Amino acid sequence: MLAASTNVFLFTLARVPAGIFKHTLSISRALLADLVTEEERPVVLGQFNTASSMGFILGPVVGGYLAELDGGFYLTAFVCSSVFLLNAGLVWLFPWSEVKLSGPEDDLPRGRNQALWGKTDSATQRAASAQGTPVSKGPARLPWAEVLATLRGLRSLVLSALWVVFVVRLLMAVAVMLNYSNFVLALEERFGMGPRAAGYLTSCSSALGVLAGFALGPLLRLYGHQSYRLLLHSSVLTSTLLLLFASARGLDVAVACSVLLSFSTAIGRTCITDLQLTMGGVRAGGSLLGMGQSVTALGRVLAPILSGVAQEVSPCGPPGLGAALGFVAVVIMSRNRPHSGGQEGDELKSE
Repeated sequence: MLAASTNVFLFTLARVPAGIFKHTLSISRALLADLVTEEERPVVLGQFNTASSMGFILGPVVGGYLAELDGGFYLTAFVCSSVFLLNAGLVWLFPWSEVKLSGPEDDLPRGRNQALWGKTDSATQRAASAQGTPVSKGPARLPWAEVLATLRGLRSLVLSALWVVFVVRLLMAVAVMLNYSNFVLALEERFGMGPRAAGYLTSCSSALGVLAGFALGPLLRLYGHQSYRLLLHSSVLTSTLLLLFASARGLDVAVACSVLLSFSTAIGRTCITDLQLTMGGVRAGGSLLGMGQSVTALGRVLAPILSGVAQEVSPCGPPGLGAALGFVAVVIMSRNRPHSGGQEGDELKSE
């Protein structure tokens, strides 16, 4: 639709379905959460983020080359559409019958999650049979009823346990995006670095972010597979690097901070996704990942506004404000340590 657009109205209209259905990365993360065990999940998500980061490195290069050709935008849109069709074909051909998805009885913490999400149909039938009540084999609930039940469960879950994770995700997202929103302009104003050199620095940082996916496994083993502690320490590192970048007087310090930021943010992004899935349970995985994406999108809305105001005050303003928000997130995590179910988590481990 984007490639075939001939006016602004069609171009705007084509953005609607693209914006709704393009989130295949979030769906893939939810699927991976069903396919792997809880202990393997952070490592697998880190490897998945590594693969997607490689795509983010190659995509702008290929898109920029195609855009310079005659009719480059339309050609780029058709190529992107072809890639999505290729993905759909791969999913269709994948031998799903040979894949064992982990069910709620294997991965959901008991007690709290049952109260939030309700009993399954089989559990309801067993309870009714035990009480001598005849079970009617009526049709399943309508899709809109399932959606409402899911939203009610998510609301209870977020208010009871996950608010810390989402607040931290919002603060860290705004903190990092404050630095990157005017990154090239800040480098030019503070150090006289040109756009080409800034582009090379961005590519180098992205490459280090790819390496972070491979380093996640050894780091988790070092931390005893405690994602929360690793997230806390990566957030401290991110905030410290932002503060050092804001106060840097030399180009070498600024470059070192920018490169290391990609590593710490990649680690933190994977850990906070794993925390969402651990605390919410597999059954809520897709919905929680969607809420996490919405929180990040809110950060993308707030960051340019705050960055513009801070940039007017000083070229060091955006990373300095980001460092302050990052340390606020660290304080919140230190004082409100989230639990993945307490007694329920112990029961899950014993099973």
